[in-house]
Amino acid sequence: MSPIEIDGSYGEGGGQLARLAMALAAITGRPLHLTNIRSKRPKPGLMAQHLTALKAVAAISGGELTGAELGATAIRFQPGRIAGGDYRFEVGTAGSISLVLQALLPVALHADGPCRLTIAGGTDVKMAPPWDYLRLVFLPWLARMGIEIAVESVRHGYYPRGGGEVCLKLAPRKHLKPLLAEAPGPLRAIRGMAHVAHLPLHIPERMAAAARTVLAEFGPVAIEARVLNEAEAFGTGGALVLLAETEHSLLGAATVAQRGVPAERLGEEAALALRAELHAGAAVDVHAADQLLVYLAQAEGASRFTVRKPSLHAQTVIWLIEQFLPVRFEVAAKGGLYQIAVGHD
Repeated sequence: MSPIEIDGSYGEGGGQLARLAMALAAITGRPLHLTNIRSKRPKPGLMAQHLTALKAVAAISGGELTGAELGATAIRFQPGRIAGGDYRFEVGTAGSISLVLQALLPVALHADGPCRLTIAGGTDVKMAPPWDYLRLVFLPWLARMGIEIAVESVRHGYYPRGGGEVCLKLAPRKHLKPLLAEAPGPLRAIRGMAHVAHLPLHIPERMAAAARTVLAEFGPVAIEARVLNEAEAFGTGGALVLLAETEHSLLGAATVAQRGVPAERLGEEAALALRAELHAGAAVDVHAADQLLVYLAQAEGASRFTVRKPSLHAQTVIWLIEQFLPVRFEVAAKGGLYQIAVGHD
């Protein structure tokens, strides 16, 4: 079979395209030649967390990956058989565990047995979903599609040292339920988690207080403020994740603690993002939207959801999925929102 040629500079042109291209190659069994990896970035090519994700996909799919090294702008991948088992992957830096899982989870669903995945790196780092966003928002969306993922253990880790670790277990699930999420329905509750490690309790408390002020129009906002203990976290850092539960949907927003940024600003940023989602009336938030697309494309039957706006990430993912799978996406303006629908050719 001739390799599928993917230009890594297409659309958003970042690491997500490289990770997902590897995942789709493994799922479909199509050989992959990926070029121009992250060519639009100030430092083009593969960085540590991208490299870990690609090597992880190659490992669980029994594939042959060539050209994958730090700074590489092109790779070739010949997929093999996706095998269940106990796997451990280390980013080696504070690179995002969430982004490595973004590549691994859809592949593990096609394994010939259960997978236990342990990823070491950063759980709460910039430019990536914090761990609590996955736990509170993304994994519950997957559960609605019939994907049950058991979280065995979590140790938080932060920039620059990393040291975090997440261990998950999941069974193969090749037949996914379609997702229909067009109207969120009435708001039921807003809750969240503000945490820090090796920092004073007043920092997450201030994050939470600022978020509550911004979201006051929606009623009570239950945000737990915590200082993680030595067993729960390595290094110094923190994050705030907010979740709005409605009758039919889950909407999330998050921010990661950064040195020199006041706790109040962090709380306000996350709350303003969630407020925008609630005011828009979308059923899926802009961050979950692009992450869910690869699962919707494999569901049995048509899926559709509404989103405030389709991000460039989402548009790039749609293009990429259509290169590998016999599906077609439709993105249409609908009452001030956008509806994203996917069906099989």
